[in-house]
Amino acid sequence: MTASESYIEPTTGYWQDLTPHIPARFSATPPYRFGYPAPLPCGRILVLPLRQLPDGDRAVASLIANQASNLVVAALADHMATQARVFDADIIVGLPTLGLAFASLVAERLGQARYVPLGYSRKFWYDDALSEPATSITSPEAGKKLRLDPNLLPLIEGRRAVLIDDAISTGATAVAAARLLQKIGVEIAGMVVAMKQTNRWEVTTAALSAPFPVRAVYGCPLFQRSEAGWMPLMETQPAIP
Repeated sequence: MTASESYIEPTTGYWQDLTPHIPARFSATPPYRFGYPAPLPCGRILVLPLRQLPDGDRAVASLIANQASNLVVAALADHMATQARVFDADIIVGLPTLGLAFASLVAERLGQARYVPLGYSRKFWYDDALSEPATSITSPEAGKKLRLDPNLLPLIEGRRAVLIDDAISTGATAVAAARLLQKIGVEIAGMVVAMKQTNRWEVTTAALSAPFPVRAVYGCPLFQRSEAGWMPLMETQPAIP
């Protein structure tokens, strides 16, 4: 099957621009081919590439923050800061890897001098007690752990925090972060992401002992293959914000 027949294409040109209208080569209504136009709260459009999932019959809209232009990242951070402000938190916690592209910008827009990053790599001074197993839709390998540098513990222990990530999909990373932080007495006021990628995460996060609200700049459903393109499964469309 060719790229045109599967209605996917290389993502080289995506995530670089915001436009006042949907570009002519992309459809404003389903079925969608190659890209999905996501409306932002400011009225501008961010066209996201459609990525075929391994099963071949479904696709998701994608955001890779560290491949996006500075203009796009800054605009999304502006909207994320607006969402984060309502939680009135003491500190921002950035989730790896792509959430770190937004966390410092959101913290800066909230007038906070720094943020606390979580990570996956283990430095030799790390404490395994400050870690949680983690997986994600794009990195499903077993054995990966979400970690907090013990040197950062005094910055966050017992405080009220907002989690920042590029997207939430299955909710696995958010749950791992919540479990890690709740062990050290952190109150999670909420989570802010650029994209809610379907609503699969709702069941996962609701099972936490202390669930928290999740807000986003935009949301995208799961897509099902058809002969004419990708059809959104509307029951998977997440609520915004």
